[in-house]
Amino acid sequence: MEPQIISDYAMGRHNIDLNKTISRLDKECAYKDLSCVMIVPGFGTVPTMVVASWLSLYAPPNQKFCRLFPIGMEVGDAYSKCIESILAHPDLGKWKYIVTMEHDNTPQPDGLVRLLAQMEAHPEYACIGGLYYTKGFAGQPQIWGDPKDPVMNFRPQTPIPNTLQECNGTGMGFNVFRMDMFRDDKLRKPWFKTCASQTDGIFTQDLYFWMDARKHGYRCAIDTSVLVGHFDSTTGENW
Repeated sequence: MEPQIISDYAMGRHNIDLNKTISRLDKECAYKDLSCVMIVPGFGTVPTMVVASWLSLYAPPNQKFCRLFPIGMEVGDAYSKCIESILAHPDLGKWKYIVTMEHDNTPQPDGLVRLLAQMEAHPEYACIGGLYYTKGFAGQPQIWGDPKDPVMNFRPQTPIPNTLQECNGTGMGFNVFRMDMFRDDKLRKPWFKTCASQTDGIFTQDLYFWMDARKHGYRCAIDTSVLVGHFDSTTGENW
């Protein structure tokens, strides 16, 4: 320890520049209602690396936050049934946000609070997610489809670093949804469905949902500064 003389009063680092501190607090939105129900579908086991990431993830201070783990269900069915049960719950149904994460995703520790801050700053979006890729050496960024293209599609966009990048659909690995959108009777049910048929087409549950949501004016985006890994338990590689 360096020699020093300590006085009997110190105003504290955050009080030195109060305007700067107020600006930070306003950006973080911690004083607002940021209540979240996190849904994490799984198969009963989660890799250690993924659990380690989850234990480092922090939620906004003194906010309502809980995790639900539907197991033994196909992933689209798990999301749809879990959201139905949340909306029907006398307490959880009044909360503000639904967070989706999956058993193989590793978000950065401050990822949730950063996505929540973006949701508060951008009410035009019904969902904002972190940036992650499909698994493998040819992994594609899950920023599906460019709304500026006049033809609706889900081709992956190239990430634009450190920006909020609008798209036609997101993956489900680390998203924040406004709970109110699931009260919209215009959206088809089940909301999420994995399908491969002549009637429904071929869709993963996430893009099946966004195909319908986009028709009804709901917008989504990816915060490319919020980085999320996609862990492959068969190889030990985190993509």
